[in-house]
Amino acid sequence: PTRPELEEFERNNSQSRLLSSPVPQICRTEDCCLGIDEAGRGPVLGPMVYGICYCPVARKKDLQDSKVADSKTLSEADRERLFEKLNGSSDYIGWALHILSPNIISTSMQQRAKYNLNALSHDTAIGLIQFALDAGVQLTEVFVDTVGPAEKYQEKLKKIFPELDVTVRPKADSLFPVVSAASICAKVARDRVVKDWKFVEDLGELDADYGSGYPNDPKTKEWLSRHLDPVFGYPQFVRFSWSTAQTILDNKATPVAWGDEDDDSAGGKSSTPSVLSFFSAPKDVSQPQSHRFFQERHLQPLLEF
Repeated sequence: PTRPELEEFERNNSQSRLLSSPVPQICRTEDCCLGIDEAGRGPVLGPMVYGICYCPVARKKDLQDSKVADSKTLSEADRERLFEKLNGSSDYIGWALHILSPNIISTSMQQRAKYNLNALSHDTAIGLIQFALDAGVQLTEVFVDTVGPAEKYQEKLKKIFPELDVTVRPKADSLFPVVSAASICAKVARDRVVKDWKFVEDLGELDADYGSGYPNDPKTKEWLSRHLDPVFGYPQFVRFSWSTAQTILDNKATPVAWGDEDDDSAGGKSSTPSVLSFFSAPKDVSQPQSHRFFQERHLQPLLEF
């Protein structure tokens, strides 16, 4: 992904974005294989990126000779170099990326009808396969790094795409070069987005030294503690549905009682302020403007209940 393409996501990183290369003409006329992998499934910070890479079945050897490998085994410099090599082989290699905003990940996982990360991952992968088919790629083979039990996932994909030869394997990114290539595309995109993340929130003196973003990284945990707003929680860079973030929220954030929660068993009023109090109509027109949190989300005070 080029800088202008990623800037399209960065302008509104609260929404997900799909980016893609042009489809090589040869991929429209010859049988093609496609690999799928993701980057950033585990971190509490930043987006998850799903990537696909595809090429003609007859050119698999050429892809293998480019020395692609599982992105986790490569240095950042090697990943960048290999991505530029893949992108420079546009005569026979194509790619697409779905950047899933951390905001979308968390709200999906915490909606009333539970939508877990595995289901979100499966649906994203299915959407990318369909995207390639709709774009005119003559797919015959698909290789996928598994999410959940490999056999069940493979069966699910075969039911949706009966015309394709689908292979789902653990560690597919180290077994099939076309999945390795997808892994590199996804990892490069995530690294670039995380490195240049544009915070829409007013965080004052922002410390961008947040470590790897993984929950077990002490630097990441320290950053989460420092950048917690006691009322509004975290910036959209944080996956607030992750237990790491939830634990800090439970321990350090201001407790809030929702308006429809029952009073305590003694029938008395709770001393905790209702969250509705933050939405109350201003009593004085000279009152300062509402907090930026409400302005950014176009939330207006309720005049009547």
